[in-house]
Amino acid sequence: MLASIIRQAVAACVRHATLVALSCLALAIAATAFTATHFRMNTDTTRMVSPDLDWRKRQAAFQELFPQPANQILIVIDGVTPEAAQGATDRLVEALAKRPDLILSTRQPGGGPFFRQNGLLFLETAQTESAVSQIIAAQPFLGALAADPSLRGIMNALSTALMGVERGEITLDRLSRPFTELERTLNALKSGKPVPHSWRRMMMEVEPDLRETRHLIEALVKLNFGTLQPGKIPSAFIRTTAQELGLTPENGVTIRLTGPVPIFDEEFGTLTENAALIGGATTGFMLLMLWLALRSARLIAAIITTILAGLVMTTALGLAMLGAFNIISVAFVALFVGLGVDFGIEFCVRYRAERHAAPDLATAISNAAHTIGPSLTLAACAITAGFLGFLPTDYRGVAELGLIAGTGMIITFILSLTLLPALIALLKPAGEAEEAGYTSLAPLNEALLTHARSLTAVAVLAGAAAIALLPFVAFRSRASESISTLLELAHDPDRSPNAMDAVAKTREAARDLAKRLAQLPEVAKVVTIDTFIPESQDEKLALVTDASMLLDLSLNPVDVEPPPSDGDTVTALRQTVSSLRTAAAGAAAEPAALAQRLADHLERLASATPKDREVAATQLTAGLGIMLDNVRFLLQAQAISLENVPPEIARDFLAPTGEFRVRIYPKGDPTDNALLSRFRAAVATVAPEATGVPVFLEESGRTIVGAFVEAGLWSLLVITLLLAAALRSLRDILICLVPLVLAGALTLATCVLIGLKLNYANIIALPLLFGIGVAFDIYF
Repeated sequence: MLASIIRQAVAACVRHATLVALSCLALAIAATAFTATHFRMNTDTTRMVSPDLDWRKRQAAFQELFPQPANQILIVIDGVTPEAAQGATDRLVEALAKRPDLILSTRQPGGGPFFRQNGLLFLETAQTESAVSQIIAAQPFLGALAADPSLRGIMNALSTALMGVERGEITLDRLSRPFTELERTLNALKSGKPVPHSWRRMMMEVEPDLRETRHLIEALVKLNFGTLQPGKIPSAFIRTTAQELGLTPENGVTIRLTGPVPIFDEEFGTLTENAALIGGATTGFMLLMLWLALRSARLIAAIITTILAGLVMTTALGLAMLGAFNIISVAFVALFVGLGVDFGIEFCVRYRAERHAAPDLATAISNAAHTIGPSLTLAACAITAGFLGFLPTDYRGVAELGLIAGTGMIITFILSLTLLPALIALLKPAGEAEEAGYTSLAPLNEALLTHARSLTAVAVLAGAAAIALLPFVAFRSRASESISTLLELAHDPDRSPNAMDAVAKTREAARDLAKRLAQLPEVAKVVTIDTFIPESQDEKLALVTDASMLLDLSLNPVDVEPPPSDGDTVTALRQTVSSLRTAAAGAAAEPAALAQRLADHLERLASATPKDREVAATQLTAGLGIMLDNVRFLLQAQAISLENVPPEIARDFLAPTGEFRVRIYPKGDPTDNALLSRFRAAVATVAPEATGVPVFLEESGRTIVGAFVEAGLWSLLVITLLLAAALRSLRDILICLVPLVLAGALTLATCVLIGLKLNYANIIALPLLFGIGVAFDIYF
């Protein structure tokens, strides 16, 4: 009965081919016009997972109290010296502020004026005392440099220090560190490969750590969710600005971008990688397959026209239903084209066979519809049901894909039995002199049938091996800058993004919760608002105040020397050479040798060209101003209380409604998923409502995988019921389903074996494989 109904409908379309074609053309034009005026792409990943899940509700509640903007780019600045990193940070922040249309705001977590001024208060008391002592000991040096920040001033400062050696106030080995740093810089200049000079290394005994050579800038940027890469423009602006400022590895500075915006932009960018090449190759391969199957340009034209018409109709209907496509649902295009071509080939191959048997065009089309119509209908129903099975999942990306793809299958099925026959009738392809197919493949077919049992056994073994490999399927393989930078930051206990957050009602409750969490073996440290209020402030401030009074005139001289002439610089160099040689004469062997080597360098510089001295002066004084300003800032520390903690820090840990944030950092390798899972579980024993990146990674991964599993099970159930109703044979149902399951398992196992990990660009192959696999089995 179904075959007769389809035959009559197709025959009517053939009789009124012009009307059918024009009607479909009008619908396609209307759909194109609607798409052109309503097309929207929403790449906001926060919409991809249902907000009704418990962990999403906890995340939303925390976000309401302590907003964590998704439009954030984290700029990581590494300098070969602390001065290079700080100077680059200050210049970049200043430059970014000039484009408020792209860069909405910036801040420096763990840096900026607050920590620059009060850094000594956050040290242990003994460390503060040691640092202050070193600054006081450097008073003569600092004073000379502040009064004359030039190469002449550097030489005069060295000469002043050497006078202390001559008078017996200090020994020459006390100057080993500044001598070593100066020699390093002058050696590099001599070799033609200059390196930035570090005054911080010269002045302080302790080596600078990563907190000094790495600075972070959090930039909130304007995003365009209507594009595939919403943050592409602000990211490009940041990189271009850094290049224009000379913040490059050649100049001792490396700039990298990470954070939500670059990570997702780079992931979504995989969709456009080599798009033209891949699209061209795919189109060419598709046309080749069509030609091998149909051997008729007119039949190929009919199929392609049908696919294009259906594609614009599905696109318009998808926009009407959802308002915008997301990064997953837009994959319906690949699904539609793949399945549309499949439907078209099936109909047209059947038409060729019928045309060979019955030369009349209209009769051949009707006979083809009568023969292939029921299997096309069953395939379309099964595929549509399979895609609609995605709807109940908690992963919106997949659910919306299922809705659009399922709708598209209905459209392509209808067009395959209306527009396609009408176009074949209008284009009038030539008759078929030979039977369709490839007789040369008959021996292969015979071999497959002869060895059916052996081949089945091989398939079972291959399926078992594939299933064993499925646990090793991994997601995301991008070795991108944003991911590698994030993983690197994760190893910094002060900056790890893999922290968790809990909320306490009062400050006392936050302290108590932090204390209990800190006792967990999985926790490295806990941060609250009290972390930014140093202990023993009175004692530390007394040390800083005494040093400030002692060094005030040295660091802030009333008179500053005018820039020196080249002659002045040469004179200062020669005086320092003389002082070095004199001091070396009565010193121990090692310090004396160092002083003599430095004297040799300076003597060569004094005898060099003015240009050479100018280059040396630029290299040596580049970070001098930053160092002097940092010392001035450190000696202006002030008492810190809850009332004068900077607003941006206070807002991170104290909500307007009075709740307090407790931030918990993991101990151990933060890239170890098993460790993060244990960390999350341990924190949950003390703070069950805690949220954060470990929760997001674990739960979102479970949600996404669960969505595909749930969708697959629903789809398999519905398809099985449809096949049961149509085939009424358990054996035939299994014959349809087993190859489908085997194909899916072998595809994923192949990904494991060749090291291909799933991402947003290639995961769409799974539903496409599912749909076409069902259709192939049904046709057969």
